[in-house]
Amino acid sequence: MKKIKQIQVPKAPSSPLYSQAIAAGGFLFLSGQIGLDPASGKIVEGGVLEQMKRIFINIENILKGAGLDLTSLVRIEIYLKNIEDLAQVNTLYAEKIPHPLKPVRQAMQVGNLPFDALIEISGIALCETMN
Repeated sequence: MKKIKQIQVPKAPSSPLYSQAIAAGGFLFLSGQIGLDPASGKIVEGGVLEQMKRIFINIENILKGAGLDLTSLVRIEIYLKNIEDLAQVNTLYAEKIPHPLKPVRQAMQVGNLPFDALIEISGIALCETMN
């Protein structure tokens, strides 16, 4: 029988409509994160980089809840409201993902994001020990 495990942590935004992450088949599938502060339920102010910083805090908290960290990420998807923000996003991304083996990645502009967010990031992490 296949095992699927839900990961839910209090230090990241949550919703009754989806899981923060699901572990299945040796991987952890992370729901898309926007720059929501889980305490206030509101998007952080200050632009795309401030939202991205909050996103990475949320992602790190979810990964930690699964016993993982950013080095476990094997795929990252970045959705931007404005693709012209990609250059500054890449600068912060390089700081957050400094390890030599980078996850595969795609970045794209989308029409709109929930809560009028400027950026959303989802990912897949390797979690062989949770199988």
